[in-house]
Amino acid sequence: MAESNESVCPYCGVGCGIRYDPDRGNAVGWKGPVNQKGELCPKGAAAWDVVEHEDRLTQPLVRVNGRLVEATWEEAFDVIEREFDQILAESGADSVFFFTSSGCTNEENYLLQKTARKLGTNNIDNCARLCHSSTVAAMGNRFGAGAMTNSLEDLMEADVFLVTGANPAEQHPVIFRSYVLPALKSGTKLIHVDPRENATTKGADIHLPVKPGFDIPLLNAMAAVIVEEGLVDEAFVAERTTGFDELREYLSDLDVDAEAARAGVEPDALREAARLYGEADRAAIFTGMGMSQHHCGTDNVHTLINLPLLTGNVGKAGTGVNPLRGQNNVQGAGDVGCLPNVLPGYRDVTDADERADVAEVWGFEPPATPGLTEVEGTHRFGDEIRAAYVFGENPAVTEPNANQVKSKFEELEFCVVHDVFLTETAEYADVVLPGSVWAEKSGTVTNTDRQVIRMRKNADPPGNARPDLDILREFAERVAGLDTPETPEAIFDELCAVAPIYAGMSYDGIGTGSQRWPFPEGATDGKAILHTDSFENGSKTAPLRVVEHVDPADPVEGDELVLTTGRVLQHFNSGALTRRSGVLMRMRGEDVLQIHPDDAADRDIEDGDRVRIENDRGTVTVAAEVTPAVRRGTVFTTFHYADPLVNKLTGDALDPTAKIPEYKHSAVRVTVHAEADD
Repeated sequence: MAESNESVCPYCGVGCGIRYDPDRGNAVGWKGPVNQKGELCPKGAAAWDVVEHEDRLTQPLVRVNGRLVEATWEEAFDVIEREFDQILAESGADSVFFFTSSGCTNEENYLLQKTARKLGTNNIDNCARLCHSSTVAAMGNRFGAGAMTNSLEDLMEADVFLVTGANPAEQHPVIFRSYVLPALKSGTKLIHVDPRENATTKGADIHLPVKPGFDIPLLNAMAAVIVEEGLVDEAFVAERTTGFDELREYLSDLDVDAEAARAGVEPDALREAARLYGEADRAAIFTGMGMSQHHCGTDNVHTLINLPLLTGNVGKAGTGVNPLRGQNNVQGAGDVGCLPNVLPGYRDVTDADERADVAEVWGFEPPATPGLTEVEGTHRFGDEIRAAYVFGENPAVTEPNANQVKSKFEELEFCVVHDVFLTETAEYADVVLPGSVWAEKSGTVTNTDRQVIRMRKNADPPGNARPDLDILREFAERVAGLDTPETPEAIFDELCAVAPIYAGMSYDGIGTGSQRWPFPEGATDGKAILHTDSFENGSKTAPLRVVEHVDPADPVEGDELVLTTGRVLQHFNSGALTRRSGVLMRMRGEDVLQIHPDDAADRDIEDGDRVRIENDRGTVTVAAEVTPAVRRGTVFTTFHYADPLVNKLTGDALDPTAKIPEYKHSAVRVTVHAEADD
């Protein structure tokens, strides 16, 4: 029997309040700390569909003679314990890899990363690696924190929004409707940097349709205009930055018109955008995966950071750099240590003092050598990585160069998939553990502007499925010999004891509201606006940085086009949850490839034609949507669907710092699909 309790939507990082409504028999909003009017987007409104879906996993599965067959929980864990014990004994802890989940609670993720470290490895990562790891790397390096610098509430005070590589109107609709749109109606101006016109562009005063992979020339040119036209906040630069002389010298040699042309935008429009941003009293940046998902993603964000530092748009209301996070707990998964190089609270694994502090709480010292990232780990399946535990993720669909990913999963010696549906990744599993969805768990998640919000149970898992936390506790005890706290609240208390940014938080303090990090021990509240008097790394100043353009990893040759990918409102990420929603399936229609009319005419493609998209990594067939909304030379489609699986085409060249792959620029050939090819 379901009951109505306040929880959090399982989809994007906004953190909307959601609960079961027994009168309606579905999910409704409640007036939470973010969706203060109780509104939900179509995904949230359909969230109950997955709870009672007929395809839910309800019994453990074990592979016998090549087939997955039903097993008892005891049988499943006996296999897991035996195989992990053997592999660990033969090859050591670094022969295993753990995928944690950006869609599951802080408590669950905290427990799994602690288990990995008890075994002796830092080979643990989550899908944040695939979306904003470059943003976190650049902002962490310059500011000391890789999260939103401001709160959603204070951003409404901005005079100008600069939205780069993001489409919040579709990807974060409650943020757009509740915070961005009211500001626009009150006079805030919007600059939108994106290769195509979309729902966000409709509210823009200036649209810069950047050529994918050429954000650095565009942003450098904007910085050059700001310096050239005397729009620098000289007092802020003198007091809060270093390196201005070097950057000014570099920018003085730039040809703004040439850099604009290189980026594929009109020079006059770029200059107008730079003036609008530079002249504003308060200018705020929203950034998304269009900036971060490049093999130079970290450099992209470094270039972006120069703009607020030059203009003094850091450390006050209505300003800053604000990455819009993807899944509902992308922020929290990083906060609690589900990354190969940091412990909970972003404590460096290579720092002996940090490890010693954590060891006082854990009773053991975590390993000192950083582990492999998600894509690095997958690439080494069948080599030094012999076993993997995949919790609430679907890397067979979400990772780039998907054909290679599938072949690497086939080489893996032993794989456990812990999920709620038989996903594409579960097809490669030796053991499948049926877990719980959002309505069947209690705990916390951390939203895009650092608010920690509580989830409360609305229903029990179906059949013999179990709550995720119970499964992870048994895994920790049987495989790692780890004694674990019994309740989500007790685990959260332990998290607060090892993560200084959470130290002052508690379940009682959060209640039906939220607490925002940093919330140090003894504080009465969290900090809504970061970097006010000093940056989070303790420094009074942040460096300005010269950044040179880096060409995309996939060069475009001959008649090739640039494929870029993104989300749509109706579906979410790999589609493991949304494709099973009746409401969203009716909204879907067919996946399409947006192509400019000139590019379509050059290839004899008409609107609605089936087209073949291909490169050396694979082939995908979809319908063409001929539209001037996408810039010439670029085509766009979504990455939500296992069929067609667009990530067959995306490249796996990695950013050298953040190890994020280049999803936003793949060279492809597009032709009319011949039915005979089927």
